[in-house]
Amino acid sequence: MSNTISVKPLKKFGQNYLQDKNILIKIANEFNPTAGENIIEIGPGTGNLTEILFSRVEELTGVEVDTRVADELEQRFPGLTLIRENILKTDFESLRKHKTKPVRVIGNIPYYLTSPILFHLLTYKETVSDAVLLMQLEVAERLISVPGSKSYGILSAIFNAFSDITLCFKVSPNVFYPKPKVYSAVIHINFIKKYEIENEDLYIKTVKGVFGTRRKTIKNALKNSIFRETNFSNCPIDLKQRAEQLTIPELIRLSNFLSSSPKK
Repeated sequence: MSNTISVKPLKKFGQNYLQDKNILIKIANEFNPTAGENIIEIGPGTGNLTEILFSRVEELTGVEVDTRVADELEQRFPGLTLIRENILKTDFESLRKHKTKPVRVIGNIPYYLTSPILFHLLTYKETVSDAVLLMQLEVAERLISVPGSKSYGILSAIFNAFSDITLCFKVSPNVFYPKPKVYSAVIHINFIKKYEIENEDLYIKTVKGVFGTRRKTIKNALKNSIFRETNFSNCPIDLKQRAEQLTIPELIRLSNFLSSSPKK
């Protein structure tokens, strides 16, 4: 990489810098940015991916919490609008410069913040059209898992209700500095309206409720959740099943039932 910013990765930020230019190009190719889009990069860091992106577009916004690299990033990339804050505090709608176009997100995200970042993006699914993210392989595999599989759970049941997700390719630990102990993967999330869900917040709470105790039946899991006072006598779902057996349409039916069911 040319003119790479040289700083020591900090464990407190979960920093593992991706250094392989071929992988960076593959990520940019999957993202396929074009001029005039609202592009937000999570954690530009040393600017390796940022440099590739700027070979294709003239402007983008970066959200960076590491103050050590902020000034140099701005000097190196004149078209970069840098927001110096934790990504979990970012209001994506406020960064929508081109109001007629959605926001697109890209980034190599810290392993320890993967789930919080995903759920933060989900809250802006009406603003964010898609996200290409480099994350821990194990989490990526959970996101694309299907009912009945060992890894099917909260992440897959929630995100596949609101988006289409592709696991694009795996990434070896050897292309990072420092090397993580596990493999990574690039995923592409496209937020779309896939199902008619009466109450989206309640759907998310329903999924968390039924998967709260995986080894129990759905009925027993819900007894230990916020739905413990619900009367399940007319429930359209077989509550003797375990959560990992339920498809997303079944979870939606359960959620819709819970939204209108009487208490005991």
